[in-house]
Amino acid sequence: MSYFAAAVARVDGGWTADEVNLRGATDVDEVADRLRDVEQDADLSLLFVEADDTYLVILRLDEGENLRVFGSDSAYADESRLGALLVGDLKAPVTGLEDTDEPQPAAGGDDETEQPAVDPEADPVGDADLLADLGISPQKLLALCAHEGMMPADVIAEICEVLGCVDEVEELRGV
Repeated sequence: MSYFAAAVARVDGGWTADEVNLRGATDVDEVADRLRDVEQDADLSLLFVEADDTYLVILRLDEGENLRVFGSDSAYADESRLGALLVGDLKAPVTGLEDTDEPQPAAGGDDETEQPAVDPEADPVGDADLLADLGISPQKLLALCAHEGMMPADVIAEICEVLGCVDEVEELRGV
């Protein structure tokens, strides 16, 4: 399973970004160490991991401590070793999916053909609140992940647009 892992770190009000190699990582704590290594003095570090245009995992460290993790679908743990490493220990699914207050676009603009807000097969896990203080509410994060046609790269771009680091991440992609 292919993946892309981009770390963004906020230092002195600005953002730096770097691609992170997760090959050979043995546990989520080692992944957190690799995130810390991106920028030792960061007040905030985020790692976005997307796999096979299907799964998204976000890890957050505040001042190098207090690891928080969100996964767009617990099935990622069953699909790959990296998925098991990142979200395999997240037992409790995210709750409140039916409470998302973000408007969902209708297909073709017809209210009768509106797409469901949540993929019934997806089982988000972890801390959907990990970006709330940065302007991405749990409902917004869940709605982005569940929106039909949104790939993990699209979700990351939307989040990074709000954070102000979209150019840094897109540069890593070579866009």
